[in-house]
Amino acid sequence: MTEPTFTNWRKSTKSSGGGNCVEVAHDRVTVGVRDTKDRSGGTLVFSAAGWRAFLDGLREGELGLR
Repeated sequence: MTEPTFTNWRKSTKSSGGGNCVEVAHDRVTVGVRDTKDRSGGTLVFSAAGWRAFLDGLREGELGLR
């Protein structure tokens, strides 16, 4: 599988101001997530459906992160 190349990175609106920030980018089929402090440190890549399921789980409290 070819690694996606994202060019539309944006800081998450839910990132805190204390340096714990992530950036997200997407193309037609995948979503990338990376640490703003270490942009060359790697990117987590999700399918669009997987990312939606992750966000839904966060909103519904299923991941215990509230």
